Amino acid sequence: MASPWHIAHNAMRGRDHLKGKSIDRGVLKRVWAFARPYRRMILGFLATIVAGSFIGIVPPLIFRRIINVIPKKDFGAIDVLAVVAVGLALADAGSSVVQRWWSSRIGEGLIFDLRTALYDHVQRMPLAFFTRTQTGALISRMNNDVVGAQQALTGTLGTIVSNAMDVAFTLAAMIALEWRLTLLALVVLPAFFIPSKYVGRKLQQITLESFNLNAAMNATMTERFNVSGALLVKLFGSPRRETDEFGTKAARVRDIGVKSALYTRTFVVALTLVGALGTALVYWLGARLTIERTISVGTLVALALYVQRIYNPLIALTSARVDVMTAFVSFERVFEVLDAPRAIDDGANAQELTEPKGRIDFDGVSFRYPAASEVSIASLEGDGQTPLGNAPSDWILHDVSCSIEPGRMVALVGPTGVGKTTFSMLIPRLYDATEGAVRLDGHDVRSLTLASVHAAIGMVSQDAHLFHDTVASNLRYARPDASDEQIVAACEAARIHHVIAAMPDGYDTVVGERGYRLSGGEKQRLAIARVLLKAPAIVILDEATAHLDSETELLVQQALAEALAGRTSVVIAHRLSTIRAADEILVVDGGRIVERGPHERLIESGGLYAELYETQYGGSRVTASEEFS
Repeated sequence: MASPWHIAHNAMRGRDHLKGKSIDRGVLKRVWAFARPYRRMILGFLATIVAGSFIGIVPPLIFRRIINVIPKKDFGAIDVLAVVAVGLALADAGSSVVQRWWSSRIGEGLIFDLRTALYDHVQRMPLAFFTRTQTGALISRMNNDVVGAQQALTGTLGTIVSNAMDVAFTLAAMIALEWRLTLLALVVLPAFFIPSKYVGRKLQQITLESFNLNAAMNATMTERFNVSGALLVKLFGSPRRETDEFGTKAARVRDIGVKSALYTRTFVVALTLVGALGTALVYWLGARLTIERTISVGTLVALALYVQRIYNPLIALTSARVDVMTAFVSFERVFEVLDAPRAIDDGANAQELTEPKGRIDFDGVSFRYPAASEVSIASLEGDGQTPLGNAPSDWILHDVSCSIEPGRMVALVGPTGVGKTTFSMLIPRLYDATEGAVRLDGHDVRSLTLASVHAAIGMVSQDAHLFHDTVASNLRYARPDASDEQIVAACEAARIHHVIAAMPDGYDTVVGERGYRLSGGEKQRLAIARVLLKAPAIVILDEATAHLDSETELLVQQALAEALAGRTSVVIAHRLSTIRAADEILVVDGGRIVERGPHERLIESGGLYAELYETQYGGSRVTASEEFS
């Protein structure tokens, strides 16, 4: 039976966004298909609801019988009826427990299935998806909407069936006992709907404002309680100003909470008054009919009990459509993410890249970033009302062709924004070439499985990312089966073991969010150790030594020399001191390779590379043999 609070909660749920909408049969079929493993459980769940509703109408009939046999002084019949009443109470309690068991099995199972399906789908989405998506919106979709979808099956479905059965059985019993009193009991319902509509509209308005304010407070806390945000606040902000601004929002939420409590209480009081009025009318007319011997006293008491039982579910059923539509909105939002196409995925006949040698070929590669509509979801980028663009970006790379032999080091240099990082992202297939082909060991990367491509490649970026976990766990992310000895060997080669060993907890030290407990150079060397542990055939370095001091840069360069030995490497750097030892330097400008060759020859040619070198070092000549010294 729906409680007064539940009915008040239903009344405050917004209806405006559901106007003109109907349940999509396609979504309904898909929901039922998704619930396939739980169909028997759902049928059992519904069966216990029906049984519980039927059991619920019997006690008033038992009490009616007890009252009617009192004048006959039939103690045996009273004893039997009392035992039956107790048995019904136990059966009702057992039915309630079984219902809860069914609903929890179905609900928690469905949450698990939806959440894991979403997580699996999202983490396989292309990198372009994550560059556009709001992380908070995506997490909300995986938490709030998953729980909302679960409520559609175990909460909303169960409540509607329970209310419908309660109303059907109770009305049938009331009409069978005395149809005139039944009509009288129902005539007071309009007196409730008028105030409930007003209260519901008010609750909708203030609840929406509360949701928006809570979202704003969550955004404030998320931005300011991470390490970068906290540092910015401490250096540029004012604690008093921050507290005052946050307090203003929190105070409004407090006031809304008080107002919402009063409106809800008003709603519950109105329902209680309707119930009291209906009961009074039943007793008024029933007493007259009893005096006239038209009905018995027991029948009057039973009808009064039924009146108390019928109002809540009858009123709750008036918002059944809204409840169903609102519940299915969560399913639609979950399916929206599950239906998002994975622009980069394994092909139907994708093959494994076995025993990679490390050869890389760019064959007439041109690239521009795909249109937002191809890689993103509007509702995860902002308000969801602004349509995503259908136009791709301008061309980033133009007809790039080059070959990198196994074991050789090739550097990419050039001004900012000319496509160097984009070039490197096409190798592990974080993006697909728009035209032309990128090949590994002669195979088009689109014909290979993503897992085997990624297994063959390691990357160290400018801002090495570490999880909020121990040093050892961050290293084992690249190789879960690595032994302690292998981890130590990798860290020694990366020139970071002595730093870790000096930490109070050694390799069990938690590095903090994004590794903020470590210095920039320490994070870079840990990232290099992670690559060494993975032992890939190809290593990509994207500004791996940028923003490091000279001493730290030397340590990182020594670690890189170890990491790159015997491996194909692609190095991107603005600081040209890091790439003088490259076997070949590709100079990129305007998305094209405009020069190529070793350091000394490019200096002598007097082109763009020589100009960049002159700008950085003022003509100072350092030979390749001095690299990593």
